[in-house]
Parts: sequence; structure tokens; C-alpha cells
Amino acid sequence: MPDMIDSIEALEALYGVPNDASTVKEVPVITPEYRAMIEASPFAALATSGPEGLDCSPRGDRPGELVRVADERTLLMPDRRGNNRIDSLRNILRDPRVGLMFLIPGHGNALRVNGRARVSASPALLESFAVEGRAPRSVIVIAVESVYFQCARAVIRARLWEAGAQVAPGSLPTPGRILASLSEGKVGGEPYDSGWAARAKETMW
Repeated sequence: MPDMIDSIEALEALYGVPNDASTVKEVPVITPEYRAMIEASPFAALATSGPEGLDCSPRGDRPGELVRVADERTLLMPDRRGNNRIDSLRNILRDPRVGLMFLIPGHGNALRVNGRARVSASPALLESFAVEGRAPRSVIVIAVESVYFQCARAVIRARLWEAGAQVAPGSLPTPGRILASLSEGKVGGEPYDSGWAARAKETMW
């Protein structure tokens, strides 16, 4: 492709220098203001890297329990029930660098956290995250290195919190349909879709 940018110098010449508001917001600790945002968030994307490549995993939980602020430099994220691929955890064991992006429904700004993670199976820690008598199998312990908010432009452009921007039910392929297509009908299909709500209820925590 023509006109590809292949140097930092060319990139900086194109974009210029970030203003003070873009740089002063980044700090190495969780400030009271950033803590309030973390504790209000029920959703985050967790980015990790490993020998097999990159992974970005959606994480959702009750506000305040999605990620617990242990102190100004430490976050605790329970690994709730999922598909058991454990891609994020595999990556963390080989490369501890992680990135988090928190979203808060109705709030324009996102919050970003970068740091290094470990995986804990401490019984006391797991039990502290139990919901309805079910504890997670592990907790991701994140040593914070940088925290900053992302301005609302992307959320505004996406109309993320506007009801009128929501897709119509049934307008996209269902998980069962996707699985059936990829497996020549061996996995998924209508039974997968019709049984999902009951399965999710049983395995939510």
C-alpha cells in the first residue's frame, strides 16, 4: 500500500505534540478520582500478550466487584466462570504485562490501567470474592504502573449508550448458528441457543 508510515518521526510529524491535558492525566497510582471510576464500572476489557499472540477478554461483574481496589497500586480481578479457554491466564503466566479498559454505562469517559499481573489461588482471597456461595477459581493480582482516563470522543461517535443505536433483536447471527456453520452442524444450532439462558443461570458465578 502506498504512503505507509514507517517511522516514529513521520508519525509524530503527522500528529504533532499532545497537549497538557493528554499527558498530566496519566499517573502511576490509583487516585481517589480514578478509584471512583473503577468502582462504578461493571465492564472492562483485559488485554494480554503471550507466545501464541494477543488476547483481549471481556470481563463483567457487579460494580465494585469487577475489580477490587486493594490499595493505590494494586487491583484484584476475580476470574469468573467462562469458556475455560483461560487464554488471559496462560498469557499472564508467560508475560505479566496487562492492559485494562473500563467502561461505565451512561458515562462518556473510559478508564485505562496498565500494569503487571500474577494469578493467585489463595483460598482466603477466592472466598472473599464468592457470590451465591461460589468462589472464582483464581484472582488476577495487578500491580498498577499507569492509570489515565480516555476522553469521550470514541463513546460519542459510537453512540454507545444511546438506546436508538442498539441493534434489533435477531438481526445478527446467533452463537448457535455461528457454531453450527463452523462445525458443519456438529456443534451449536438451535438447541444451543434455546438452552443458553438456563446454562448461563447455572454457571454465572
